[in-house]
Amino acid sequence: MKSIVPFVAKLEKSEIDKWVKVLKKKLKGARIVKFSDLKKSEYSKVKVAVVANPNPSEVEKLVNLKWVQSIWVGVEKLVQTFKGSGVKIVRLVDPEMNRTMAEAVLSWVLYLHRDMYSYRVQQGKKAWIELDYIKPSKKVVSFIGLGELGKAAAKKLIENGFKVCGWSGSKKNIKKVKSFTGHFGLKKMLGQTDILVSLIPLTDKTKYLLNYKTLSFLKKGACIVNFARGAIINEKDLVKHLNSGNIKHAVLDVFEQEPLPKTSILWKHKKVTILPHISANTDFESASDIVAKNLRLFKLKKKIPKSVDLQRGY
Repeated sequence: MKSIVPFVAKLEKSEIDKWVKVLKKKLKGARIVKFSDLKKSEYSKVKVAVVANPNPSEVEKLVNLKWVQSIWVGVEKLVQTFKGSGVKIVRLVDPEMNRTMAEAVLSWVLYLHRDMYSYRVQQGKKAWIELDYIKPSKKVVSFIGLGELGKAAAKKLIENGFKVCGWSGSKKNIKKVKSFTGHFGLKKMLGQTDILVSLIPLTDKTKYLLNYKTLSFLKKGACIVNFARGAIINEKDLVKHLNSGNIKHAVLDVFEQEPLPKTSILWKHKKVTILPHISANTDFESASDIVAKNLRLFKLKKKIPKSVDLQRGY
C-alpha cells in the first residue's frame, strides 16, 4: 500500500501543482497529494509531509505526523508551528543553494567593494570622478553566521582575495577564516569589518542581533549585506547609522514585512540597495531530488534525516 505524503503550503496554486507533479514522478511508491485533496479519513494515516510555510490549522489535523520536510532553508516559522509537538523538522540542505548564495554574496560584496553604488549616484549628477581603488586583500569581510551557506560564501570570497572573518554560536574551524564567538568576539570582529554579511538563522536569540548598540561596534564607513532574515537587523537603528555616516551603504534582500511596504523609508534612502528576496531561491530541480531522496529513505528504512534542534531554532 502506498504511503500518503501531503504537500502542505501557503504558496501560489501553480507552484503547489508543480511540486506535487514532480514529486509524483520521482516517488512512485508514495501517493503525493495537495493537502486540500486529502480525505478526512486519511489525516491519521499521514506520517510525513512536505511543507512550505504551512497553515498551522492544517498540520494540526495530521495527528500522527512524525516529521516534515521543508522545501526551504529558513525554518523559523516551522519551529514556532511545531514547538512542543514532537514533530521533527528537516530543513532543505542543498549544495546548489549553497553555490547560488555564494555567488550572490560575491556579487554584492564586489558591488560594495568597487563603490558601484557611488558611481550610480555620480551618473545622476553627471559627475566624472574616479574613486580610489583598494585591493580585496586590504578589505575584511565578516559573516554573521557560518553555517552551510556562510561557509560556502566565505570560501568564495577567500578565492577572490578578501580577508574573511566569521561570528557564530560556537567556534568554527574553516581554513583562512578567523572565527569569533560571544558578545566580546562580536564586538572585536565588527571593529575591523569593512563589509558585514548576515547569513544567520532567525531565532529568539538572533532577533535584532544587529541593533543600535551592536551596529555602533562596526568600523566607521562599513557596509552591510543582509541575506538572512529581515528581523536580524533593527531597521530603525540601521537607518540612524546610515544617516549619521557610521554605515556607508546597506544591501538588503530580506525584510520583516515582505513585500516591503511602499510606505517604507528604505525605498528612497540613498544609502540603501533593495532586492526582492532573490539572493538564493530554492532550485526546483535539485531541491526536488533531495526531498524525494529523503522521503524514499524514510519509506525504505524508517530513517528520519537530520532534523532541526528546536531549542536552538535551526
